[in-house]
Amino acid sequence: MGDNALMSDVLELADVSVLREGRALVDQVSWSVKEGERWVILGPNGAGKTTLLNVASSYLFPSKGTVAILGEQLGKVDVFELRPRIGVAGIAIAEKLPRRQTVLQTVLTAAYGMTAGWHESYDAIDEQRARAFLDRLGMNDYLDRRFGTLSEGERKRTLIARALMSDPELLLLDEPAAGLDLGGREDLVRRLGRLASDPAAPSMIMVTHHVEEIAPGFTHVLMIRQGKVLAAGPLEIELTSRNLSRCFGLPLVVEQSGDRWTARGLPMA
Repeated sequence: MGDNALMSDVLELADVSVLREGRALVDQVSWSVKEGERWVILGPNGAGKTTLLNVASSYLFPSKGTVAILGEQLGKVDVFELRPRIGVAGIAIAEKLPRRQTVLQTVLTAAYGMTAGWHESYDAIDEQRARAFLDRLGMNDYLDRRFGTLSEGERKRTLIARALMSDPELLLLDEPAAGLDLGGREDLVRRLGRLASDPAAPSMIMVTHHVEEIAPGFTHVLMIRQGKVLAAGPLEIELTSRNLSRCFGLPLVVEQSGDRWTARGLPMA
């Protein structure tokens, strides 16, 4: 398809606001994500990052503006047909999953768009795919462990494998490294980097408030503060000390070292 008009964006927000009790959680956001891009949504707590992700997942409708996800406009599409095309991994999903199910069952049930239930006959091919995704996320030794007994890092990796199970065209990750220790974070960032660098992987959007959690292979950043977009575009252009300082409201220095990012505050004068 040479004609750009035919290339529908993975996500297109036009002038989107989300109002709660008169307050704008997201304020006049326009943003588009093209196929194959890997976006990070960066900003302080309460900036509206998770609200944006909930809009992108079709679970939250905007108060104003229009949202198109995978070429379908919210409000004009059956969201139950749209949702299997979107993979979501985050804390909200974890809380809905049965703690007694094994890791393998937790991932397998996603192929059927369910959070529970073990009565269906699962195809051998589905089981092979579930095992392959878990293997890719370093969960091979945990297949029979109950989901409720996992550590935070093991749980996060299981949820990402689960989100990949429906072969989504868009993968949404809500703070995948939150609550992990340094080793767990580095392991997860490395695995996300492999996934992000795979041309066959879906378009990805990840919410975080730490630049250290940006995996290699991510291409773009959207910075948000108090519901408004401060910057949006390629990482190497927009992830600057100036933009990050404005985003978090204090002087910060950003450095890129190899394919990773770090940020620190300036010493007090």
